[in-house]
Amino acid sequence: MTPIQSRMARAALNWSVRKLAESAGVGSMTVNRFEGGIAEPKPATIARIRATFEAAGVEFRDDGSVAPPAAQSDTMATE
Repeated sequence: MTPIQSRMARAALNWSVRKLAESAGVGSMTVNRFEGGIAEPKPATIARIRATFEAAGVEFRDDGSVAPPAAQSDTMATE
């Protein structure tokens, strides 16, 4: 997962940095530094953040894009 994918996933879920940090059990500064490209967290931390997004229904695609949860994308398609 890249920093931009993390930002896209947060946007898809309408989550704040704080919400992601609390849900993943990491610090808000860790999320800010990662998404800002300032620091590269440990692989286990990135895996924890990604697992949190995936548990919320976000799909990370091979082409680098991020798909929102199915219910949200269905709603977006009908608007």
